[in-house]
Amino acid sequence: MVQIDQLKEYLSSQGLKSTAQRDTIVQTFLETENHIDIETLYQKVKTKNPAIGFATVYRTMKLLKNSGIAHERHFGTRHAVYEPHTPDQHHDHLICIRCKKIIEFENTHIEKLQEQVAKKYKFKLTSHKHELYGYCRECQKK
Repeated sequence: MVQIDQLKEYLSSQGLKSTAQRDTIVQTFLETENHIDIETLYQKVKTKNPAIGFATVYRTMKLLKNSGIAHERHFGTRHAVYEPHTPDQHHDHLICIRCKKIIEFENTHIEKLQEQVAKKYKFKLTSHKHELYGYCRECQKK
């Protein structure tokens, strides 16, 4: 798995070692299909290994973020959620401001427009994030 190799390389460059607890946290995080906050990840990790503490999960997520394996997102709040970084795959987000549901989407037209804007202004893009806020279908019915 590319992310595991990337993490081991990063840990080595920082003078750190891979541990069984870190491996459990990383595996649990990478298996997650949705955006996840540290508290929810901690609860999932505890079912696999009750000896792992919250601080260990927190520090491991910081390592994943710093190594480029995880993206930290805030979606209009101070409360961070994380998602695995997937090289060569980009997606944007629709965020419901009522229920906090996050919908990922891809749109090549939007991507091309962003590239055209950057080119027009002679701006070299290195990254971007596109977040749209509003109400999901279910919340619109309420």
